[in-house]
Amino acid sequence: MKLKKHIVMIYRFKATMRGNRQFLREYEIQSSATLYDFHNFLIADLAFAPDQLVLFRGVDKNGKVCSEYGLFDMGDGTLDNIILADCIAKGEIRFQYIYDIFNNRYMMLEYVGEAEEFPRETYPRLVTERGTRPDQFSSEHDTDEEFHASVKHPAIEEPDEDFEDIPEEPSDDEDED
Repeated sequence: MKLKKHIVMIYRFKATMRGNRQFLREYEIQSSATLYDFHNFLIADLAFAPDQLVLFRGVDKNGKVCSEYGLFDMGDGTLDNIILADCIAKGEIRFQYIYDIFNNRYMMLEYVGEAEEFPRETYPRLVTERGTRPDQFSSEHDTDEEFHASVKHPAIEEPDEDFEDIPEEPSDDEDED
């Protein structure tokens, strides 16, 4: 009996947050990695507390949630038993990485294709980053609108001129005396 050799590829994922165009990350990770491996890398990159419940929702190309994977089995498997290549093979090309279950705050992770493997790199790895990291427990600046509303604009200063010391010009009526 011949064993089928599993080829390891490098997957690239783009991370975005709903309503926040300031935030963008791109990650590369081996196709043989588990969702738990991805989760551990994400909490390290985003400086999230490691003791919080998280959830990956597998989403297909039509936006339909197909599966839910947690630290505990929710019916579709646990993070440590789900391999990325298997998710991609069954059409789950996006994940909602829910890092705040109680407030349904999540990051969207979208599979954007395969990347070239660099022999001297370690995976997973951060490839691109833009914007600030979200605060895991605060909804402050979750959206662009909230961010811009919170930015303090310098007040327009009114001239501090006092016009009382400027002599008034005599009117034409006063000259006729």
